[in-house]
Amino acid sequence: MSRNVEYFFTTASPWAYLGHAAFMEIAQRHRLDVQFRPMPVRRVFDATGGLPLPQRHPARQRYRLVELQRWRERRGLPLNPQPKHSPFDASIADRIVIALAGQGANPDAFMRRVFAGTWAEERDLGARELLGALLAETGHEPEASMRAAESEAVAALYDANREAAVAMDVFGAPSYVLDGEVFWGQDRLDLLDEALTSGREAFRAG
Repeated sequence: MSRNVEYFFTTASPWAYLGHAAFMEIAQRHRLDVQFRPMPVRRVFDATGGLPLPQRHPARQRYRLVELQRWRERRGLPLNPQPKHSPFDASIADRIVIALAGQGANPDAFMRRVFAGTWAEERDLGARELLGALLAETGHEPEASMRAAESEAVAALYDANREAAVAMDVFGAPSYVLDGEVFWGQDRLDLLDEALTSGREAFRAG
């Protein structure tokens, strides 16, 4: 029987980019049922005490830049730690992922193109025209997908993902939730893989 992992992220996150391919490999190997749950991460920060990047202490900002370079090397992925189009409004790209998943389509290829576009190709992923082109490039119907992404129903699901994230103790992106146990950050993927391999019961805070 396949196991379920809830995948909380935003397409604007460099950490989600760094971990995405590795997570999808784990999902395929363990035959996981992945629930793609993009979320408005700034609102999750607001609810859980996190700070947006510009408000963090300079020491934390500098350390983040070093970590991005470390993990760029570890994952073997091209990444500009300070791309010219970041930050950008990721809500449209995030909602496209919700729309695709809701249509029964696999959003993986589209997500990879969005991640790479921002962090490796210096492209503005807040632009509707570019998102439409990436939808077409990855085998999706751009107009229908964009209409669905901009619908009230998908907007409600986007907000519901925020509520679910906070309820599950998710406070950052990416987070992977297995049987209620949160694995925060792409640097926890080895621990997720080990939990899946062992079949152990989920750890709890209390």
